[in-house]
Amino acid sequence: MTISNPQIHDPRATADDVSRDTRRADFEFNKLAKRLRRQVGQAVVDYGMIDDGDLVMVCLSGGKDSYTMLDMLMSLQRNAPIRFELLAVNLDQKQPGFPAEVLPEYLRALGVRHEILEEDTYSIVKASTPEGKITCPICSRLRRGILYSHAVRRGANKIALGHHMDDVVATLFLNLFHGGRLKAMPPKLKSDDGRNIVIRPLFHCREADIERYSQARRHPIIPCNLCGSQENLQRRKVGEMLRSWDREQPGRVENIARALANVSPSHLADTTLFDFAGLSQDNLLAIRQVE
Repeated sequence: MTISNPQIHDPRATADDVSRDTRRADFEFNKLAKRLRRQVGQAVVDYGMIDDGDLVMVCLSGGKDSYTMLDMLMSLQRNAPIRFELLAVNLDQKQPGFPAEVLPEYLRALGVRHEILEEDTYSIVKASTPEGKITCPICSRLRRGILYSHAVRRGANKIALGHHMDDVVATLFLNLFHGGRLKAMPPKLKSDDGRNIVIRPLFHCREADIERYSQARRHPIIPCNLCGSQENLQRRKVGEMLRSWDREQPGRVENIARALANVSPSHLADTTLFDFAGLSQDNLLAIRQVE
């Protein structure tokens, strides 16, 4: 895979210059792809995301995250010691101007089993959302319901979503700032009705790496005309905060993500997680030894 380089098109560049730039671009891309594959493999192992014999329904939106997730899962499928199947599914929500042919053509060329669902949720969302309000809540509920039900019909026992580390940390702060809850996105969960297991294979991956990878792979990105243009989204503002931390204090976002797997309930204040009322001098030593 070659990443385009401006110097390649410089008329003053020699053949050696072009060859050197191409090799460097190939090296950087391969290093990036290897890191993403390792992080996805680690998430799958850490949280028991995929088992032998699974049918994993891969939800594709046409964005960089879901394209990258599909690439990583296809690589894992080829190299993992277990056997599992993939079913790529896209929900065509009938947004005006949606290029309906892009994803089917791409998936056919890729040789992956796929299905396109057609449901006019766009009209429902627009009719149900007051002017000036964000469309995400009702849109995500409708989309989730359609995809979850389709997974049951197809016998897919895992549903893969393309949320990455930045999404997880952003959700933590959104819940903290606006919901008064210490809650993020889990790497694996069971749906409320108990019919589906949802996994997030990109849980350990940074958005910047995914964006670079997707650009290099020249994925045919399909923009979201429903929610993607809403400038007042709080998630967008939190994302800007995370990006500023990356510039000013690299590693902070990764540390926050690691903290989600390193929780001390006795140092928070949730009485459902820790028996503060029953705490006594006798069991204090035992608690400290556990922590």
